[in-house]
Amino acid sequence: MNPAEHPSIDPLQRLWLCETLRLREEHSGPLDDAEANRHARRTATDLPGRIEARALWLAARDGQLQAQQHWLQGARLAILLLGLLALLSGAGLAWAALGDGQRPVNLFWALGSLLGLNLLMLLGWLISLSLGSRHNAALGRLWLWLSEKLARDASAAQLGPALLLLLQRRGLNRWLLGLLGHGLWLLALLIALLACLALLSTRRYGFVWETTLLGSHSFIALTQGLGALPALFGFPLPDSDLIRASGEAPLAGEAPRQIWASWLLGVLLVYGILPRLGLMLLCLWRWQHGRGRLQLDLSLPGYALLAERLQPGSERLGVCDLAPAQLHQPQAGSSQLPTQGALLLAIELDPQRSWPPPLPAGIQDAGILDSREQRRQLLDQLARYPAERLLIACDPRRSPDRGSLALLGELARSAAHTRIWLLPPEPGQSLDSERLADWHQALDKLQLSYSDSASFSWLETGHD
Repeated sequence: MNPAEHPSIDPLQRLWLCETLRLREEHSGPLDDAEANRHARRTATDLPGRIEARALWLAARDGQLQAQQHWLQGARLAILLLGLLALLSGAGLAWAALGDGQRPVNLFWALGSLLGLNLLMLLGWLISLSLGSRHNAALGRLWLWLSEKLARDASAAQLGPALLLLLQRRGLNRWLLGLLGHGLWLLALLIALLACLALLSTRRYGFVWETTLLGSHSFIALTQGLGALPALFGFPLPDSDLIRASGEAPLAGEAPRQIWASWLLGVLLVYGILPRLGLMLLCLWRWQHGRGRLQLDLSLPGYALLAERLQPGSERLGVCDLAPAQLHQPQAGSSQLPTQGALLLAIELDPQRSWPPPLPAGIQDAGILDSREQRRQLLDQLARYPAERLLIACDPRRSPDRGSLALLGELARSAAHTRIWLLPPEPGQSLDSERLADWHQALDKLQLSYSDSASFSWLETGHD
């Protein structure tokens, strides 16, 4: 992908890439970002915008942008897998609570099967929320782990930690992971409710309560206490005589069975499904509200160092960065900005060679690029005023090293159309055929057209 071209991504993904690049540079040292900084200074005016533009350019060049898309695909697949697990778990909860109908259903054993684990996990989440803990829910940690594994991209290693660090600054991680956790539990409980309805509609169940330590009065109070709130939604509430009678043996009549079945479904709905639904909506509201206010923390050391390179008033010349930990492959391309004019330039020519050749009117001579300062000045000029046609003269007696190829690619991205002029040797000099073949191979990889003769007519008119 051309670093100057990237798909439109939302603000959160932009901030996420900035944080990923910051972590990468903290661990591996500063990146080779001269062209990225020029691009950022050209496309944005404020510091946060320039940091985002720089991060997008580097992420497209080095593969983080594609890795982010792979990570998001893995995250969606992980949610689908967790959703499938929730479906199976909900059906399993219903089966564990009711069984196959061959034996009477112990009411509180069924209630514990349907709501016990859910209430314990919900209590743990509420305690961590009240204490302001940054501890992530188990389902959230499982989702993050699955997302990273399913991404299957080496460049995605720092995306997960970067996302968590970005969200933790405003406490958004608890709401995002809470939204996921409550949503999965809500799905499991809804499936459990539907499975219970299906089982109760197709099989005859008898209901009993059994206890050794508690008396009937305690069970009556507990049953009516749990059923009071569902009764407000229209679910029947067993009376004392029915509760006392169900402690001895399953009642044979249809009415007692229907009352107990409705009571059980009402408790599942009111104490299981509705709290999860309410908390999921709360997490969704807090997530959407906080996401819109998310921004870069410019006080972090990594961004403070970037401010020195991205702000025009503090721009420095010369070598100010350490060597990058990993080298990237040079890439060419073309400018998508408005362009005009034709330009001829040469790179590292022999001082004995006569230059420039006679040029037709309308073609500008950019001279010979020998020093880092000359390259920087020309690239800055082309960043502001890209050329329509650019002819670059190279001496094929020199080896096509990585630095020269990277410069050719960067120059090509500053013009709409670019050609390479492989200069013929001066009289009395020879040209190594193997080295010329190396130039051809390197320029083919860059997808740059080349010739051993000057194309001044092409520079003038755009046609050979």
